[in-house]
Amino acid sequence: MAVAGKVASQRRSANGGGAVLTSRDNRWLKEFRMALRGGLPTESGCVGVEGARLVEEAFNSGCRIAAVLFSESGVRHHERLAPYLDRPEIAFPVLHTTDRLFEGLADTEHPQGVAALVEPRVTSFDDLLRTPESVCSPLLVVLTGVQDPGNVGTILRTAAAFGATGAVTTASGQSGTASPFSPKALRASAGAALHLPVLAGMSLSILLTQLKVAGVRTLASSVHMHQDNDQAPLAPWQVDWCQPVALLVGNEGAGLPEEVERGADARICIPMSSGVESLNAAAAAAVLFYEAARQRSAAASKTKEAAISALPFKLT
Repeated sequence: MAVAGKVASQRRSANGGGAVLTSRDNRWLKEFRMALRGGLPTESGCVGVEGARLVEEAFNSGCRIAAVLFSESGVRHHERLAPYLDRPEIAFPVLHTTDRLFEGLADTEHPQGVAALVEPRVTSFDDLLRTPESVCSPLLVVLTGVQDPGNVGTILRTAAAFGATGAVTTASGQSGTASPFSPKALRASAGAALHLPVLAGMSLSILLTQLKVAGVRTLASSVHMHQDNDQAPLAPWQVDWCQPVALLVGNEGAGLPEEVERGADARICIPMSSGVESLNAAAAAAVLFYEAARQRSAAASKTKEAAISALPFKLT
């Protein structure tokens, strides 16, 4: 009987003690459906994340969680998420529904049966300029007309991995940038968009003006090695990435508009073997941010060595 009681207690804990939602018209299921399958933020500004790993990333990001939803088969992930769900102070509902209804609201072909509604942190332009003491300067990525949410997510994931301190999404002419908080972009970023300060939907002209006033150097990624009457673009290693820098990444097919390239402080181009026209936006961003990380890491090591050498005593 003791064992049976323990099992029953575990089931109640795994199910959050609540009833299973069985109507597709339930308010919570409608919100999850809008955020996941619809790819749109809810009325309260929440976005949807799906899968145990992304839900865990959402908890670790510090963003506000509005609700967590399990399907009948998805309850198996409760143990992994228990450190977040079983806290007595949690202020969000833990909901449950049937596998069939979960499949109807999920954005993936084979859903894992767990999802969350998350409110991304609000980021201002001034937030982008603030950096931790351990970082030499702001390193920003500006996505301009990147329409594939998979590319948007991959670029944000790459930027975060190589030490970028913030990101901005803007439109380019008639080409808008895919939302960094859409389900596909969040999956491609592996949740990086919830950790990295992201300013979404800003006017490009206003952004460029504010960056200039703030002393942030703008670098326009370009596929053109030479243009008439223009200075040759810089190679990645010719840039001082330890200074405040914003890297502009353009549309997958058209790149950045010519006026944006000309208006930036400099153009940057990746030298490639003959016969290769260009890299896609995500691959190019990875190459450029790797060089930025290499330089910034070397500079941090030199600064640390200089600080140690200046000590009046030797460390043992």
